[in-house]
Amino acid sequence: RLSSCGSGAEATSEEGDEEELPGLLGHGDGVPRLETPTRLPSSLGGERAVFVAAARTFSCSVSADDALWSWGYGAEGRLGHGDEEDQRQPKKIEAF
Repeated sequence: RLSSCGSGAEATSEEGDEEELPGLLGHGDGVPRLETPTRLPSSLGGERAVFVAAARTFSCSVSADDALWSWGYGAEGRLGHGDEEDQRQPKKIEAF
């Protein structure tokens, strides 16, 4: 299972305003900061994570069954789910 810690990121809107992005650690809504690594509630479909990458506003993981998962800030389609929705927990990318 995956664990994460840290704090929600900030992004700059098209108007140049700073926007807080809470809850992007993969633990769901209401978890803006974790001081120690804490297991994520989602289990990547029951598969073991074999690779994890984290950026400032999103994270990705490859599971043992070669599925790609992402979560975090979804603007501009960066998470690969065909939309611009933020994902508060890991979500499997269905197609490339």
